[in-house]
Amino acid sequence: MQKLSGTPLKQNYSRHKLGMSIRDLRNAGALHTAEEISQQPAVWERTWELLLERKPEIDRFLQMTYAHPSLNIVLTGAGTSAYIGNILRPSFQRFTQKNTWAVATTDLVTHPHEYFHEQDITLLISFARSGNSPESLAAIRLAESLNQYTYHLIVTCNAYGDLANTGNSDNTLCVLLPPETNDKGLAMTSSFTAMLLAGLLIARITQIEKYESQVTRLCNYGNVLLSNLVDKLKEVAKLDFKRAVFLGSGPLQGAARESQLKLQELTSGKVICKYDSFLGLRHGPKVVIDSTTLIVFLFSNSAYTHRYEADLVDSINHTERGLLRIGIAESIDDEMSLDLKIELSNGDTGLEEEFLAVCSVLPAQIIAFFKAIQLKLQPDSPSANGIISRVVQGVTIYPYPANNYNLNP
Repeated sequence: MQKLSGTPLKQNYSRHKLGMSIRDLRNAGALHTAEEISQQPAVWERTWELLLERKPEIDRFLQMTYAHPSLNIVLTGAGTSAYIGNILRPSFQRFTQKNTWAVATTDLVTHPHEYFHEQDITLLISFARSGNSPESLAAIRLAESLNQYTYHLIVTCNAYGDLANTGNSDNTLCVLLPPETNDKGLAMTSSFTAMLLAGLLIARITQIEKYESQVTRLCNYGNVLLSNLVDKLKEVAKLDFKRAVFLGSGPLQGAARESQLKLQELTSGKVICKYDSFLGLRHGPKVVIDSTTLIVFLFSNSAYTHRYEADLVDSINHTERGLLRIGIAESIDDEMSLDLKIELSNGDTGLEEEFLAVCSVLPAQIIAFFKAIQLKLQPDSPSANGIISRVVQGVTIYPYPANNYNLNP
């Protein structure tokens, strides 16, 4: 197996992170999460450099797999890592012209016969922070046993994880991201956004040089959020909201899904969260919005898509408005009625929608961070009763009955 890794980033040893002193962060059990949220623009730049440097190896491996006319691509991961595949699926479908699915390892393990078949040649692209989740290795083994042939592209943050050390073979390529992306905190922050960016660039690997301006703009937007908006988002976290709804269209729906998980994880479930598309919310889920609900709109920069989004905002403004309504976008209409507008640019919309998904999760990360502290939880390990852990525990992997596609209890 070929491994590609980057040199470590120089750590930012500033005396403050997210407006808090290092001492206060340590006392709050929040230092790792604060560092990992704050480092993201620098991590994105390093991820870009790493993939640009390793373009020949990645391109050569992918061209070998793409040479199969009937190749299927499956994007996978567990939890947050699975959401990466949901965002990336259109990119891989568009740039490869191959049938592409995004399926969580948690689904691959319980129902492998629905996704792997003996006549299939599959490229399994696995995303994982630690690479030690039991479902990750189980999905690889099932793909190997049930497909005619399987190639593996592994994107991970941990050089010492099980996934990064699955063995040496010509059909496997492992891309190790900068070591700092292996978040020490419970909630995935920089690991999620770095792996998502890596996936976007891998899908575009043959023309990666053209995307330097996109990565530069993305990093600038991240710095805008971290430099100018932390205080406002801290004030949002002080509000007494019991629920939160995150909405996004297309790739931003995946970002909305990750956003709601971050807030729910870091508050140990004390804030109940939901995600949906703008149009999907109308079909029943809108009923969850009440006077205790935080509503966060992740706006598309597609003028066509945004017309549907603006209609939904107008509908909410005339019914149940929730406790607070936040809009996040490159540029927001002056006439749109919101309680807080987070604009990333000076009025232009030059970032591709899929790259916008990378930085659109930062406000939720910051709100969740401060909400955890406000609830007297420790952001680095907010689950005081141990219900969730950094690497999932307690999953038993059972042998899969050979050639048995009709399993009966």
